[in-house]
Amino acid sequence: MPLAIAMNEQPPTWNSRTVLGQQWQELAYFHWRYEPSEVQRLLPPGVTVDTFDGSAWVGLIPFEMRNVRVGPTPAIPWLGSFIEVNVRTYVTDQNGRQAVWFFSLDVPRSAIVAVARSVFALPYCWAHANHEVTNVRHRYTIERRWPRERGTSEATADMAFSVGAQFSPDELTPLDHFLTARWALVTQWRSRLLFGRVHHQVWPLYRVENVDVHQNLLEAAGLPSPSGEMHGLYSPGVDVRVARFRRIRGVNPASSDS
Repeated sequence: MPLAIAMNEQPPTWNSRTVLGQQWQELAYFHWRYEPSEVQRLLPPGVTVDTFDGSAWVGLIPFEMRNVRVGPTPAIPWLGSFIEVNVRTYVTDQNGRQAVWFFSLDVPRSAIVAVARSVFALPYCWAHANHEVTNVRHRYTIERRWPRERGTSEATADMAFSVGAQFSPDELTPLDHFLTARWALVTQWRSRLLFGRVHHQVWPLYRVENVDVHQNLLEAAGLPSPSGEMHGLYSPGVDVRVARFRRIRGVNPASSDS
């Protein structure tokens, strides 16, 4: 039965000034179900976990960030292309806007970590990272270097998968759209919540096969170990534009009830 198109499955009209341009390529989505309360306890007041079929969903997302550009300037040499592995979930802000919440974003560029943490208030981490491709077989590895709490195990991930056939639009499920059709993020800077719009075309999505994932990045974020069936997807990528982050008015996470 063909899937009815929901409102958020197509990107909203882009009427914002682009502060960052970039490409997200060779991207894999690995997601697991969680009890909403397990995720909600890690979110600040003013941010509510978004659920599908009664579950929160947490993703482990490896990809190649390429050709990062500031405004209209050319791509930044060397610093502008790198591997990223992020841990994320899906939320709504107090205005009901759907967005992504990042628990961590691991990259092998310490300068990117410093800028992203100080300017964009995103929890970037410095890590050793690698991406190998053999025919249709991909393998991403990540080993966090900083920050690390004394006495804790290393935060790592080793993710291998093969790319299968592309999904046609009518093969995609409502869950596929829930996990991929996200056009914004929410983050926290001190006592303020910030909302950032993100624009890209609809992801071209492919099946993943022979998936082998070993990780403890989700546990490092404070989550229980994932269990149950994993939901996997692959995309060759999209071009992305990011707008200036704006304060979400009317919420003070330091004083609001949780």
